[in-house]
Amino acid sequence: MIPDLVSLSGSPWKVLPAGVHQATLEEVKAVYAASRYRRQLFEGLVVGVKQLSVAGCQRVYVDGSFVTSKPRPGDFDACWDPSGVQERLLDPIFKDFSNGRAAQKAAFKGEFFPSSLIEGGCGQAFVDFFQVDRFSGDAKGILLIDLSTDPTLGRSAV
Repeated sequence: MIPDLVSLSGSPWKVLPAGVHQATLEEVKAVYAASRYRRQLFEGLVVGVKQLSVAGCQRVYVDGSFVTSKPRPGDFDACWDPSGVQERLLDPIFKDFSNGRAAQKAAFKGEFFPSSLIEGGCGQAFVDFFQVDRFSGDAKGILLIDLSTDPTLGRSAV
């Protein structure tokens, strides 16, 4: 279940409380895809998640203004766990960070980073970088989607 958003001093909109919160794609849709524009962002997220799932990805973390109370988020930010991913099945777009990740933004309306990739500005892995509010510097939450069991993907754990 996705927890209620919380206010952080210095942050312009509400965010997820600190921690990693597991959610299904349907829950993400129900909570965050409330407008036509937000539904478009969500649909792009699903396209990317499905492609990652085909390559063997088991976990995707979702962040960005999409999972806040910002009325019109710029996009979503996500990072994917590379454990178990078969490189030969991974679409090269997931490793294309050129031109400000233009190809990813065009294909998905958001960005995907390997969760273990180090963010250049702070020296943290993206999965950790995503858990810090950029305005206040305080801890905030992210969503975890378990691709191995998500009903939207039509698979279940064995």
